[in-house]
Amino acid sequence: MTDSSTDRTAEAKATYFRYVEGREAVARGDRSWSSLGEEFFTDDAVFIDPAWGRVEGRAAIAAFMDESMLGLEDWTFPESWTMAEGDRVVTMWWNRLPGARDDGTPYQAVGISVMHYAGDGRFSYESDLLNMAEVGEIIGDSGWRPPATMNFPPARPNRDVTPPRGWLA
Repeated sequence: MTDSSTDRTAEAKATYFRYVEGREAVARGDRSWSSLGEEFFTDDAVFIDPAWGRVEGRAAIAAFMDESMLGLEDWTFPESWTMAEGDRVVTMWWNRLPGARDDGTPYQAVGISVMHYAGDGRFSYESDLLNMAEVGEIIGDSGWRPPATMNFPPARPNRDVTPPRGWLA
């Protein structure tokens, strides 16, 4: 790797870790989900959610974040590992529900995010991957029930996962 690609990798990874810190601040009630969309995505960014589908543009991503996370205030999303190379960031994290199993292990399902770093502290693409059948199973196992305030994803979301132009080059 050249020095410039090493620098870009470090910048992408550092930005991602600030994003994770932002998620933790949301969990503490110190900021909103939409503030993450506003701070960490480009004007033309694309965000792919496994349940909600494709969301395009920073303003739409910010609004989507608040809408889609309403009712999940007692869930957490701890980070497990992160890899970066150049502009690409891949990370594994957990969808963790409140409570624990009888053996003390948490009710959780793995999540993977694939992201494209656009520079200047912003991402132009995030695709979150989850096994939604597993999420449904852990919801059932845990006894968690969505609050009346929870929003549900659309019945037929846009499933286009096409990344930004030039990202695969």
